[in-house]
Amino acid sequence: MTDFNNKLAVEHPDYPEPRAYSDGASAVARIKEIYNLSTSYLQARFSEAIRNGKPATRYRAFYPEVRLSTKTFDVGDSRLSFGHVSDPGEYASTLTRPDLFEHYLVQQLDLLIENHNVPVVVGPSDTPIPLHFAVSGPEGASIPQDGAATFNLRDIFDVPDLNTTNDDIVNGVSVKNADGSGALAPFTAQRVDYSLARLAHYTATLPEHFQNHVLFTNYQFYVEEFEAFGRQMLADKDSGYSAFVAPGNAEITASDQTLPNPAKMPQMPTYHLKRPDGSGITLVNIGVGPSNAKTATDHIAVLRPHAWLMVGHCAGLRNTQQLGDFVLAHAYLREDKVLDDDLPIWVPIPPLAEIQIALEQAVADVTKLSGYDLKRIMRTGTVASVDNRNWELRDQTGPVQRLSQSRAVALDMESATIAANGFRFRVPYGTLLCVSDKPLHGELKLPGMASEFYKTQVARHLMIGIRAMEALRDMPLERIHSRKLRSFEETAFL
Repeated sequence: MTDFNNKLAVEHPDYPEPRAYSDGASAVARIKEIYNLSTSYLQARFSEAIRNGKPATRYRAFYPEVRLSTKTFDVGDSRLSFGHVSDPGEYASTLTRPDLFEHYLVQQLDLLIENHNVPVVVGPSDTPIPLHFAVSGPEGASIPQDGAATFNLRDIFDVPDLNTTNDDIVNGVSVKNADGSGALAPFTAQRVDYSLARLAHYTATLPEHFQNHVLFTNYQFYVEEFEAFGRQMLADKDSGYSAFVAPGNAEITASDQTLPNPAKMPQMPTYHLKRPDGSGITLVNIGVGPSNAKTATDHIAVLRPHAWLMVGHCAGLRNTQQLGDFVLAHAYLREDKVLDDDLPIWVPIPPLAEIQIALEQAVADVTKLSGYDLKRIMRTGTVASVDNRNWELRDQTGPVQRLSQSRAVALDMESATIAANGFRFRVPYGTLLCVSDKPLHGELKLPGMASEFYKTQVARHLMIGIRAMEALRDMPLERIHSRKLRSFEETAFL
């Protein structure tokens, strides 16, 4: 093979022929074989090139691919929201990191095989693996920047290409591959690799530590309570939790072990209370603002979590609310602006019954209130998210009128972004906020008041989020991932 862009011959590994499989485990074993062959090849060639100088040939290796062909519309069960394709035809997706996604891949492939009664075919794709993704990882090599090596890496290896790393599938722009086949997975291999690298950068924890249930918060106080809860769970041998991980991949398995302080904190400090099957809880402190909320959810989405929830602070907009009251969002006024190009503002972001029930029941369990009494401390209503932290300083005529017309009961800067990206990525979402100030009624967030508020409310609020996640964990997968989040033309993979 010759690359006509630079006239160098192209070498690649000798791949096994594509093969059909009738069970997910065997198919994933072959996916691993192809992926490991590709990455080992690129790692070896890269080491040689750095050691010996620019080679006389170009090196390329490819992602594995899974392909399905079906001739029938019938999948037998109209209740299915995933695990099947809607129309007869050819479908294919590139895959990466089968070590990380093994359980997910086996599960999704088994459903495809069972629902369509046809095998899947695994082989190498024609999509090159960028060198940066092939050598990344906890013990990966460092890729020199342009000018640092004795030759230009792009002359010898494939590098990340943002033209082919996009969200066209989940955005509904195109669910077709270049060869006309439909997409099986919501993300291409390049898009997944890109996000895995970004996750490690922003959170200072490896993707392997992320759990299937993700809590987002906008205050450090929640982190301290989460660590305290994690240590309690590690002390309880019957809790089901096995480890606690902090930034820097510092991991403890016993409650009395010490977590080292990282030299510097990442932009979005992330903590993981792990269970062996990945059904634990991850807490991400995204800080303040819709940009951070979008960044975090853009990348966590490739891990296909079963649910994510926002548990943060908000401004209460009603005079009847008290500091410390809860707000359960059942609608969102989107004035955050960061997702307008990906998800038009006219798209409704509906409440998900399973999430709403889990959150409301968790509030009742933790506060020991129920029925009409629950209304004393919790309101259900519209949450507005804005992109201006100091919105109160502007002319209030326009903003307040819109807030009133939308029936908003709370305002923050992250919740609508997290919910909208959950809708976009088909990740079940929800929001439970805690009122920390009431700017429209003269109760601003002042240092002394805030300290007392945090002492009394943070632990309870966090516990509600944890209890809701534990309830969702016990829910059947097909119920939490229902048809509500699926569009006309969907990928088979969850």
